[in-house]
Amino acid sequence: YKTRLCKKTRTYGQKCRYYLMNRVASVIKLDYARKQGLTGKNVGIAVMDTGISPHPDIVYNGGPFVSFFDTINHQNRLYDDNGHGTHVAGIIAGNGMMSNKLYEGIAPNCKLHIIKILDKNGEGNIKNVMSGIDWLLKNKDKYNIRIVNISVGSVSIKKFDENSPLVRSVNTLWEAGLIVVTAAGNNGPADYTIGAPGNSRKIITVGTSDTVLGKFSHDFSGRGPTSNCIKKPDIVAPGLNIISCNNQTTPALYIPRSGTSMSTPIVSGCIALLLEKFPYMTNKDVKLHLKRNGINLKLPHTKQGWGLIRCDTLLR
Repeated sequence: YKTRLCKKTRTYGQKCRYYLMNRVASVIKLDYARKQGLTGKNVGIAVMDTGISPHPDIVYNGGPFVSFFDTINHQNRLYDDNGHGTHVAGIIAGNGMMSNKLYEGIAPNCKLHIIKILDKNGEGNIKNVMSGIDWLLKNKDKYNIRIVNISVGSVSIKKFDENSPLVRSVNTLWEAGLIVVTAAGNNGPADYTIGAPGNSRKIITVGTSDTVLGKFSHDFSGRGPTSNCIKKPDIVAPGLNIISCNNQTTPALYIPRSGTSMSTPIVSGCIALLLEKFPYMTNKDVKLHLKRNGINLKLPHTKQGWGLIRCDTLLR
């Protein structure tokens, strides 16, 4: 895809990018939400990841950014020394101003709260996670945080079963009423490859639809059941070559990334649209609504969960 840098949008291979972004919007029927005027307005979303860079689509031009909490280096300045978190945040809520709305996020009018729990190598520990969770529990009401996006997970699932401190600590967010959305991980396609905390029976676990539709040779999405025989994933969304914000403004403002990490913020963004329309919904209501309205891809639950998330059925 790195063919020629487009001067207009500062991305590589502009023609290919148009195809990829339009594919995502088309697959999840995002136009259905926009025709209803749904943009996730004022819905608070916490992103637990590698941080956030001061990208123009997120921090400036009326961007969705509100707060930043750093559990790694305890800095107040905005930074993302890895890039993963900025990309995830852009998928959820980038306003697309620097690309003439070409790379607009799913819920551009939500309110983003960034919690850095991973370092420059994309690594962290349970202390970082618990520190971020403590901040969330103290500030969720203050900022009207409804959704927590965790596009990260363990590499080795053997060390983190349902009774592990990692999974139990993330479960406290769900028990506090927050809608926790997490990645299935990229350790597929074998069974029993759902990473933690995605192996929690409580929270919403997201897999990648591209790998189960037969359109691509990639097949990385984690698959259930879990080691405790819980059916996972819960829902799937596009996750291959998703274009979003780069943590470096040069040479490109936008870059493609693949993985269940990219599928997860698509689901978080769609849930923000749902909460804008139905603000009274609880986390259990949302999970049941996903179950009832996923598009059946006619594949085993270990591959597709309840099916593909799509706005025209989710937002009825």
